[in-house]
Amino acid sequence: MASKENTLRKRRKNQMRKPEKVEELEPGVFEVERVVSRRVRGGHVEYLLKWKGYPDAQNTWEAEENLHCADLITAFINSDESGLPPSEFEDRNGFARGLKPEKIIRVTDMFGELVYFVKWKHVDQVELVMAKEANVKCPQLIIAFYQERLNQWGN
Repeated sequence: MASKENTLRKRRKNQMRKPEKVEELEPGVFEVERVVSRRVRGGHVEYLLKWKGYPDAQNTWEAEENLHCADLITAFINSDESGLPPSEFEDRNGFARGLKPEKIIRVTDMFGELVYFVKWKHVDQVELVMAKEANVKCPQLIIAFYQERLNQWGN
């Protein structure tokens, strides 16, 4: 059975079509195989998902807030920016690889957890870093990030 983390209720017009050789988890629940792409539409982040047991032609764009596959999203973001497959990093973020954070780019809530998009020094790579870790390892950057936002709102 697939982990609950990598599943999503898939909303499609042609849901009557069953995948070949794939057991449906529950009626209307499908497993995400991988994240293919990312876009922002109307201020909302969406991910293009490849569904397990379905051809690429059945990939769909889904809103970030509806997803339950944080591990796949993190792997995609980390590999997408660097051009390297996620296995190259073995799920280690920049801190674990000895990189120094340069700037916090954005903050978001991902499945009830606060995460930061961190830009690393001397690397053209942005990664998701859990707030719990960033708060300990780069508190001054987080303070600067929020101060910059407060100054923008104050003007």
